[in-house]
Amino acid sequence: MADNENVRPEAEEAGCGEGCGEGCEGCGGEGCEGCSGGCGASADMRVKPHEQSNIKKVIGVVSGKGGVGKSLVSSLCAVMMNRRGYKAAILDADMTGPSIPLSFGVHERARANSLGFLPSVTPSGISMISINMFLDDETDPVVWRGSIISNTVKQFWTDVIWGDIDFMFVDMPPGTGDVPITIFQSLPLDGIIIVTSPQDLVSMIVTKAVNMAGLMGIPVLGIVENMSYFVCDKCGEKHYIYGKSNLDELAAERGIDVLARLPMRADIAAAVDRGKIDGVDVPEMSAVADRLEQLL
Repeated sequence: MADNENVRPEAEEAGCGEGCGEGCEGCGGEGCEGCSGGCGASADMRVKPHEQSNIKKVIGVVSGKGGVGKSLVSSLCAVMMNRRGYKAAILDADMTGPSIPLSFGVHERARANSLGFLPSVTPSGISMISINMFLDDETDPVVWRGSIISNTVKQFWTDVIWGDIDFMFVDMPPGTGDVPITIFQSLPLDGIIIVTSPQDLVSMIVTKAVNMAGLMGIPVLGIVENMSYFVCDKCGEKHYIYGKSNLDELAAERGIDVLARLPMRADIAAAVDRGKIDGVDVPEMSAVADRLEQLL
């Protein structure tokens, strides 16, 4: 759980004042342990899923910056676990840059019944929800304040009828702002997978994500390095377009496993563009799937 400074924005939204007895429900100003404002609110701010949802494991896919491939890794995680016989789902929490539906070729609008919203399900059986499913046009920008975006993410958890899910992957926006904080505090994350790329910024990317997970008390399951290398189709040699990273040393310093290094492959990019990500084979993701299975 985060320290007072990190949980205060959410606590204030719930009515927590600066001192005891200024609006915290349930404590009467008695000063309960864990209150971010010192006035008695519970430090556990997790929200319950829909009553018809039974979600076993929730995994956040995060990074300290954008453009490293979190959505790709989220999609591949769901594909791998689905192929292993598990019920997989993706909650697309990147509200201003949603790309999960495109990767799977899902273009339908969100549906609902009297009990709540229904996730879209791909032909292979992967469930998903994304803000793109609620827009009149997929290209419409989401120009919302942070608090509205954060509340919408929580609604994707509380108001969507997910049913029975073994693994839910939360594709997070980059950085450590409102939405990642909301997810860390509101959803029962069983761990996070950090996505990075082999550039000079790798140390900063990983360190930011690891430090945030530490503040929130969330386990780091491992690191996936995307765009790690390119294999020449003529000579078969690996070429490190961005240079070799120091990821192994960095991960060892923090006691974290490097689960996968994903190659740059034109067929993967083409599959995403065609909405056929669930049809590609990425054997490098097998170690990630093995690690996830250990959680059950």
